Amino acid sequence: MYGTSRRETRSTRQRVVVREALRAADGFVSAPALHSLVTADGAAVGLTTVYRTLRLFEETGRVDVTRDDSGGRLYRWRPSGEHRHYLVCRGCGESLAVDAEVVERWVAEVMKESGYRAVAHTLELSGWCAECPREHGTGTTG
Repeated sequence: MYGTSRRETRSTRQRVVVREALRAADGFVSAPALHSLVTADGAAVGLTTVYRTLRLFEETGRVDVTRDDSGGRLYRWRPSGEHRHYLVCRGCGESLAVDAEVVERWVAEVMKESGYRAVAHTLELSGWCAECPREHGTGTTG
């Protein structure tokens, strides 16, 4: 679905550091949080470089992207290289990959009917996991 570019193949020290930090992150992470993880390990990588690297990873299909409650982008390394969809808890950020084959079939049909190629799409599902307090929906208190 995603093409490769010359930028993708050029591996820099900073991209490697960002990639490895993103792979090690637990769940979805924002660019500023990822930058904090990178610099906490002593790497000299600027926040702008983190944003650029994440954008490159997004363009080349290497990350899954969702949004937090304020509309900020959150990133997760795509372990298998395949497009996935997630259900994300609005309370704690826990995420769960969901079967969205019906969405993928629908996108394929839209592409076929419209003649468009390489159609990208985003499906965002969020709610409250069972571990978050009841006042936010379902779950336990405390």
